[in-house]
Amino acid sequence: MEGYKKRDKAVTFTELIEKGGVAIWPLLFLSILALGTIIERLWFWTRVLFREEQILNNIMDVAMTNWPKAEEVASRYRHHPLGRFLYYPLQLDNPEPEVFHLALETAADEELALMRKGDKILEGVIALAPLLGLLGTVLGLIRSLGSISISDLGTASTSGVTLGIGESLISTAVGLIVAIISVAFYRLFQAFWFNQVRIFRKAGSDLEVIYRQRLNKLAHH
Repeated sequence: MEGYKKRDKAVTFTELIEKGGVAIWPLLFLSILALGTIIERLWFWTRVLFREEQILNNIMDVAMTNWPKAEEVASRYRHHPLGRFLYYPLQLDNPEPEVFHLALETAADEELALMRKGDKILEGVIALAPLLGLLGTVLGLIRSLGSISISDLGTASTSGVTLGIGESLISTAVGLIVAIISVAFYRLFQAFWFNQVRIFRKAGSDLEVIYRQRLNKLAHH
């Protein structure tokens, strides 16, 4: 019984390939590309979000109590985007406040840009998958309707046309499924990214305030 089920699944997939038409192959390629990107991005965001709060608190606590040691602490977290972002201005040797601010902005732009890796791939899949599915359907309809003539209408020879039309819709369904899944994860990753923009902005502002307060204290001494 178990072997029969396995054979049934294999036949179903084979029929999908056969009935999907020429468009099914690029759709399969896009689905594999999207799946690989989604898995890689999920792994990336899991690692980013897992220790982010701890890293931020550690660096900020040291920056407030012992500024010279903040660079050393931040250097330990250079494997993390937030750690690299805060480390970049901290490694500067007593910069002017404007230079410190510019370093924060530059580091934030670089790290946030790297976080969007894979977005273009998903955007491409979202745009192309439905179009390829529609193309496969149109080609299937042309093939089905082109095989009959006006004299055949209403006769038994047209009975296979309905089946052909149904099969031609397979590529559209596959294209929509690939696009819908890609959109769902694309929006999820966008939500993560926008949250990082907020965190980076607040962390950068807090670190800049601490640095300016330190400069003011040194100036009064």
